[in-house]
Amino acid sequence: MFRRTFWFTTGVAAGVWATTKVNRKLKQLTPESLAATAANKALETGARVKDRAVGFALDVRDNMARREAELEDALGIGDDPELPAPRRYTAIENRTHPKYLDSSTYSHNRNEDH
Repeated sequence: MFRRTFWFTTGVAAGVWATTKVNRKLKQLTPESLAATAANKALETGARVKDRAVGFALDVRDNMARREAELEDALGIGDDPELPAPRRYTAIENRTHPKYLDSSTYSHNRNEDH
């Protein structure tokens, strides 16, 4: 009698365990779950690629600065090269005293009848 009860209980437990496993797997294979899993993996991959790209860019910047310093030393360029003063241009024309006066009689109006 105890043997039958033991095997019955073991069978019920195995059935419940198997049913639970199958139901979990079926829920993982629904379209919504697959889409969420794919989106999460894409975000993780994007973050990894971004981290690697940022690291690569920083390495390039550091090596570029080091190489520029080597070239400056090799060419004898100082830290403060003497450059000419920057040219200044007027941003806005002075309308009260224009530089150029158009004294021609030619009209630039395209709507004028000819």
